[in-house]
Amino acid sequence: MNHAFTASVPHLQIERLTLREYRRTDFDLFADHLANPESSVHLGSADRQTAWRIFTSHAGLWLVHGAGWWAIEDKQTGQLVGSVGAFFREQSTVMEMGWNTYRAFWGKGIANEAAAAVLNYVFEVRRELKVRALIGPGNESSRRVAERLGMTFEMETELNGKTISSYMRERA
Repeated sequence: MNHAFTASVPHLQIERLTLREYRRTDFDLFADHLANPESSVHLGSADRQTAWRIFTSHAGLWLVHGAGWWAIEDKQTGQLVGSVGAFFREQSTVMEMGWNTYRAFWGKGIANEAAAAVLNYVFEVRRELKVRALIGPGNESSRRVAERLGMTFEMETELNGKTISSYMRERA
């Protein structure tokens, strides 16, 4: 009897990157990213134990909704460079996108490329009618990614007691 459990996470291949499932071996970089005050400034810093809960919940979203977070891997080097997601929050009927790049890879267009591939997946494969991104104040790089994706400011909303901006795009 095989006791191995697998969940299906689609692999998305784009020019420089592979978007793939999270792996146990990805966790150290993920935890380091969340522990670094500079790289996690818009995410919120997390100790290793909290990072593990976030990491496993990101992976587990695929089981609950058939959508979740991908690890972003550089095709040329095999290096893990960040993560990108398309997921549902508990009470939401609108898919949300999120992205982050590990500090050593900022400014290389990785979030733009990965998020564009995921947006295409959301609209063309999942056939979602709209998608949103929640972006905290001062997170200009994420705002620029959202705008490059064709998302426009929708409204101010609240998340975890903080006011944030919601950007939205409808499927054409």
